Amino acid sequence: MIKRFGEVPRKDQHYRIRPGVYALLPRDGQLLLTCQYDPAPDFQLPGGGIDPNEAPIPALHREVMEETGWKISTPRRVGAFRRFVYMPEYDLWAEKICHIYLARPVLCLGAPTEDGHSALWMPAQAASHILGNAGDRHFCKLLSDCS
Repeated sequence: MIKRFGEVPRKDQHYRIRPGVYALLPRDGQLLLTCQYDPAPDFQLPGGGIDPNEAPIPALHREVMEETGWKISTPRRVGAFRRFVYMPEYDLWAEKICHIYLARPVLCLGAPTEDGHSALWMPAQAASHILGNAGDRHFCKLLSDCS
């Protein structure tokens, strides 16, 4: 059973399963995060949904590039969690299956290409308190406890 974080699923609501990949990206005592500004600032681990017919690792590379502008290397899966949420940008109630990877940020190619996102570096300990969802905070805390 995958650990659940966040809201308890509503019994009267149908949820569509939405797998996604997200990255812990440590470098020099800092963690690379993304901030999504719309509708309000939300600090997140870089990542997102896996497109139909897309494998998880290429999806992780694509999502990190879109949200941070960075290329990554050596991704290694460290765990997963699920959360039940309404995604207004898709008008979708989703059971998000969030696969978490640890990877190395190796090269910044420029600004994020996804609208409304910016990349920022933050100490992992601070990030473990500011990330916008409990699952991201949980995995970030595990990383900061190990450093």
